[in-house]
Amino acid sequence: MRTADFDYQLPSRLIAQTPLEPRDASRLMVLSRETEAIAHRRFDEIGEYLRGGDLLVCNDSRVIRARLLGRKVRTGGKVELLLTAKRQDNLWEALLRGRRVRVGGQVEFRGTGTGDSAPIVQAEILEPVAGGARMVRFDCEVEPLLEELGSVPLPPYIHESLEDAERYQTIYALREGSVAAPTAGLHFTPELMLDLEMSGVEFAFLTLHISLDTFRPVREERLEEHQMYSEYCQVTSETAHVVNQAKAEGRRVVAVGTTAVRALETAAKRVSHGDAQVVEPYEGRTGLFIRPGQRFRVVDALITNFHLPRSTLLMLVSAFAGKELLDRAYQQAIEHEYRFYSFGDAMLIL
Repeated sequence: MRTADFDYQLPSRLIAQTPLEPRDASRLMVLSRETEAIAHRRFDEIGEYLRGGDLLVCNDSRVIRARLLGRKVRTGGKVELLLTAKRQDNLWEALLRGRRVRVGGQVEFRGTGTGDSAPIVQAEILEPVAGGARMVRFDCEVEPLLEELGSVPLPPYIHESLEDAERYQTIYALREGSVAAPTAGLHFTPELMLDLEMSGVEFAFLTLHISLDTFRPVREERLEEHQMYSEYCQVTSETAHVVNQAKAEGRRVVAVGTTAVRALETAAKRVSHGDAQVVEPYEGRTGLFIRPGQRFRVVDALITNFHLPRSTLLMLVSAFAGKELLDRAYQQAIEHEYRFYSFGDAMLIL
């Protein structure tokens, strides 16, 4: 398929700039793949479409303070780094913004605090890598210092400041490592999760640390030419067990977000057809690019947000829902003025 097939025009006023309060006050579009019906509800009504025994699988990755503002050691010129992936203890991939930052250039970052209490970290800018990023080598292990050195990165289409950085974290965010939030999970509140559990819905957790492909559009003309950026993910033996049990008992596995889909399908894709153990424990990197034509081995239903044009996320959801149904859903979302992207409204695909 052509990348242009996944383009659409969105009025800028529909790009959500701030999160709603409470979290579950967002709108919910419900799609039935069987009947192709589309319903318009609120997220706090999602329990009406779930049933006892459903297993919701969530991504517990936590967004790190990956945006660093610094200066060139030699000239004092401003430099901004967005850390996108850790490669070794002191070595990171990062998107870089600044004038004439050459290979070998030294950059300094100063943390919060006063006097000797403010950490100062230096980094050397290294060679370019895939996706327009650069390799950066710090003079120390920078990850423990990010709370003082950095800030939570918001997507480039959000122009409003965020008063509470925790609103760009899910309530179950646990394992630090993402540079963008798994936004489908932002709609859940403790009260809603408790209500769902009381009705017999179960929750399980996995980890996929979100990196560059979340905010990088596909530039190749044909989908098969796109090289997916690999990301760390882990499906524990405990999560694999409860997923396999649900599948064996005919219960639905509901992925909360596209990252949960990619992690589950990565853990399943090495298993032969007909094997009772649909998912195996998995830890490593995944470059799985899900697009129309993909056979889903694990996921039966999907909770997701409305995604950017020409993005791998939109292609994944098209593969799951069916492109014609999803195109119609997006057209209705625009007509009904749904809120789009990270802080926007949600969709449940059954």
